[in-house]
Amino acid sequence: MKPDTPGGSPCPPLTVLLCDDNALVLETLGEVVRAQPDLEVVGTARDAEQALRLVRRHQPDLVVLDVRFPGGGHRVAGDIAACSPASRVVAFSAYDDKGSIEQMMKAGVVEYVLKGVSNRELVAALRRAAEPR
Repeated sequence: MKPDTPGGSPCPPLTVLLCDDNALVLETLGEVVRAQPDLEVVGTARDAEQALRLVRRHQPDLVVLDVRFPGGGHRVAGDIAACSPASRVVAFSAYDDKGSIEQMMKAGVVEYVLKGVSNRELVAALRRAAEPR
């Protein structure tokens, strides 16, 4: 979470970019994130080129990235880290195999969330990812 500003006023919401090649998944993720007062969706991407363009433009606090994202989830995660080092990447995947998890973690992902978790678990993972390290 972003700390409150001096004087105790609440800070702006965490900005979130959603990246998945499935339009239905993007729509559902968007609904879940937009329902949170401390999170703001700044864009959605369906391929690597679009994702990187939006990352450069918005420098989001968080990026939710499909592991099997077109262009390769781990490659896209590395590119995000290179052009927006402050952005925290959360992997969102249908795959829980050791290889996928390790590959994404090596690429700099800070949270690995399986598709199908509850909305509460997803939002908690996003908030954990945003915590100072």
